[in-house]
Amino acid sequence: MSSMFRMAGRPAAIQAAAYLSVAFAYNNNNGNSSSCEPHSPPPALLQKQMSTRLNNNNNKKKDDKDEEQKVAAPASPKVETTTKPVPQHTPEQPPAPAPAGMIGTLNQKITGDFHGLFPMRQLWKPRMPYPLWDYDWDGRKPKVGEDGEEDRERERFVRKNGVTRHIILIRHGQYDETHKEDEHRILTELGRKQAELTGKRLAEMIKGVNEKFGPCNVKVLRVSDMARAKETADIIAKQLPTMDGGGGGVERSLPDADLNEGRPAHHIPGGKARQSIIDRTDENHPRIEKAFQKYFYRADPPSEDQELPSTTTTTATEEEQSPDENTDTTTTTTATTLKPNPKHEFEIIVCHANVIRYFMCRALQLPPEAWLRLCIFNCSLNYVTIRPTGTVSCRLLGDIGHLGHEHSTFSMHHGFNW
Repeated sequence: MSSMFRMAGRPAAIQAAAYLSVAFAYNNNNGNSSSCEPHSPPPALLQKQMSTRLNNNNNKKKDDKDEEQKVAAPASPKVETTTKPVPQHTPEQPPAPAPAGMIGTLNQKITGDFHGLFPMRQLWKPRMPYPLWDYDWDGRKPKVGEDGEEDRERERFVRKNGVTRHIILIRHGQYDETHKEDEHRILTELGRKQAELTGKRLAEMIKGVNEKFGPCNVKVLRVSDMARAKETADIIAKQLPTMDGGGGGVERSLPDADLNEGRPAHHIPGGKARQSIIDRTDENHPRIEKAFQKYFYRADPPSEDQELPSTTTTTATEEEQSPDENTDTTTTTTATTLKPNPKHEFEIIVCHANVIRYFMCRALQLPPEAWLRLCIFNCSLNYVTIRPTGTVSCRLLGDIGHLGHEHSTFSMHHGFNW
């Protein structure tokens, strides 16, 4: 019997109690209740019944414990099962992103270097992470209302009836680089020829060729305040229609020193910036960025009752009387006059290579530190469009098709083998 008390590794006291209980029940069932000495049941039956009773006791204890935990546990909150209607989505104005700019202008406490190349404070930080497009890059994006469909309808109206701005950036012609003083850094003979050819090409654009390649509504000719740019603009202007008081010409603006040449930002790839380069960047970047914000923006939105026509031609009929009065012949001639499309406005800016490269990167929302990866030839056309919805596209970059090989230069480098 002692071997049974070690059954399944259970404590001896528990097993002994189970044994006596089973033996007592066995004797009662077999008529031995009056005996003082209980008879032992068969071992196999005893072991089976002891196991069953012990398991029943364990299960009862587990149930009692679970019941105690249920009583002690806090009552669960009542779950609302009533079905509620799902609210309709209404567009909300998202939080305005941080403004774009060099990190140092946004956070004066920034320290350290950017990969050991230049101070972290001089790294450009966009409003939206690349390559996302910042739809409010010029601060002119219409505010989003509560009615999404109304906002979409308004955007379609602006896209159809708004004005597209065309900005043509022209680098000055080749100039004498042997002098340090700006007043002596004037165009070479080749540079003057480049400017003349550029003016003729712009004049063709303004005049138009036919109905498919209609005239361009050039509103103004801008220029930096440096000698080589002003001389280039003067030569170009001689080829363009003049302001005659009745319209039809190109307005000349006063020279703008914000468009002067300079170092707009650090460039990557590049080595560790010297202190002089860091200082020049601090000096020139704010001015050049100011010029970008001054001239790059979408046009004012059209009013609700404004629908601009897109007609670019008018027809005039003249009757010419034959010089011979006795001859009854009348000839009728029809003259077609091309007119600019009022939905498109052009602006020409004559300035410098570094400034143009920076402008192109900023307009296309590319890292400004990539500006030196672009190559801008003398008197090349660099052309972007700004749609009324704020999207920007590059149509021309470094275009020198009007110059020919004999007039193509990058500074003092001729041709392409350099």
